[in-house]
Amino acid sequence: MSVIQVDLLISAEEYQRLYAGAVRDVLAYARDGRRVRFPARILQPFVTHSGIEGRFLIHFSADNKFQKIERVG
Repeated sequence: MSVIQVDLLISAEEYQRLYAGAVRDVLAYARDGRRVRFPARILQPFVTHSGIEGRFLIHFSADNKFQKIERVG
């Protein structure tokens, strides 16, 4: 399993556009410099009134399929 660490700061308004389907994927840069794209829906458990903020570990299988996401900071 592969793990990518990303820092996210997404405002509530921006996440609303993601949730409404205007945008389906989040594009972010991993802490190691890689660019990563993942479905916005995986962030839903972490949404607050102010949006999404924090450091996350995104776990992928060997064939790059999403496995799980966890907040670590």
